[in-house]
Amino acid sequence: MATPAVMVQGTGSDVGKSLLVAGLARAFTRRGLRVRPFKPQNMSNNAGVTSDGGEIGRAQMLQARACGIAPSVHMNPVLLKPQSEKGAQVVVQGRVLGSFQAHDYHALKPQLIEKVLESFEVLDAEADLVLVEGAGSPAEVNLRAGDIANMGFARAADVPVVLAGDIDRGGVIASIVGTMALLEDDERRRIRAYCINKFRGDVSLFDSAIEIIAERTGLECLGVFPHIAAARRLPAEDAVALDSHAATARSDCAAIKVAVPWFDRIANFDDLDPLIAEPDVEVTLVSPGDALPGDADLVVLPGSKSTKGDLVAMKAQGWDIDLAAHVRRGGWVVGLCGGYQMLGREVSDPQGIEGAAGAEPGLGLLDITTTLAGDKSLVESSGHDPVSGAAVQGYEIHIGITEGADRARPMIELARGPDGAVSADGRVMGCYLHGLFAADDFRHAFLARLKDRHASGVAFEAGIETALNDVADAIEIATDLDRWLEIARER
Repeated sequence: MATPAVMVQGTGSDVGKSLLVAGLARAFTRRGLRVRPFKPQNMSNNAGVTSDGGEIGRAQMLQARACGIAPSVHMNPVLLKPQSEKGAQVVVQGRVLGSFQAHDYHALKPQLIEKVLESFEVLDAEADLVLVEGAGSPAEVNLRAGDIANMGFARAADVPVVLAGDIDRGGVIASIVGTMALLEDDERRRIRAYCINKFRGDVSLFDSAIEIIAERTGLECLGVFPHIAAARRLPAEDAVALDSHAATARSDCAAIKVAVPWFDRIANFDDLDPLIAEPDVEVTLVSPGDALPGDADLVVLPGSKSTKGDLVAMKAQGWDIDLAAHVRRGGWVVGLCGGYQMLGREVSDPQGIEGAAGAEPGLGLLDITTTLAGDKSLVESSGHDPVSGAAVQGYEIHIGITEGADRARPMIELARGPDGAVSADGRVMGCYLHGLFAADDFRHAFLARLKDRHASGVAFEAGIETALNDVADAIEIATDLDRWLEIARER
């Protein structure tokens, strides 16, 4: 007998599929079930390192956490990491397969379904319930040939589907009815029900809409989920979520102002979440066309999937000039991973790993140079801050060999050795460790260097656990979990 499984597909991107799977995963795990999350294909530059030494999307990392288990490469067997408008690095079962242009990747998909099903079978064998997340929408019929992300997978693995729509963006009735209209007959039959995400206000106002959708599609409604405030405290999957983070600025009470240039290929942007969570810290995400604010205490250069390309773009925006002025005023700078590489004298990509081969002069704020070469580093790491002694932990996910005099002053000391570099005056620094600011003692000690302040008491990691439980609570109230299980058992 096949393991119960149900797939959450959406009427579009960012309709709440990832959050719904995470909340359901926590809810069913609390019932004592062995739950496994699975996403056949993900497109995101927000990735994490798994316990089995690969990389998957951060959304599946969070979903694994919701299940109370270590993440595995099999939870996201195909990960696409965009490097340009038309190309992406393709990661299969945690390892880089290569970089492909969009049309070449679509030709590759039929070969990838074998790996997708192989990974699904691994999870299937160890679970009581598998919660599958689709990507984008099944109504993207122009991409149906060779599909592995939505109905192509659901058909191959014989998994029933629940369709999720987002009422917050408007047009949710049309999006559900329109999605069903664009599907083929056997695909429509595979969709057992639908649910509505991000509802604000009186849910009874949607009662008539449920009747209309039932008349047009024959689908039952599995729930109208409220706009869940706790979701803001969870790591987001896509950079589009940075828009909502930008709205969290607290200029009326901020003691410390942090500016972050928004790179075209920004990666692992959840490194910023612990800073955003601090009540006396204002994080300003600086969009292209805007100058870095002159009153910032700290500028953070985040990770990038195209370090050399984003470095070129940064100069074109004039941010290099703004950053130099910030340093002259005595401001602080932290570079994380790709941002750390940019702070040096040069970033060289002789093999064209991230785009066109060549070298680009860096920002010159650290005496280091980086060559993009060698194997990708994928490792969980821990250590301490040499200044405060506070513990740090996180993960490394990068390509690059960094050398130079300023590495004699490492930013952090890891179990494997020193990492990063610090300028002679101690105000410019960078390292390869993602998740650095999630360590509460380190974050509080570092912020106290910028401004005299008391520790806020924010316990970041504990807050994520609380948020997952809050999301699961809200979902349990709004839906019938037993009905989800009935659908999953129809497989």
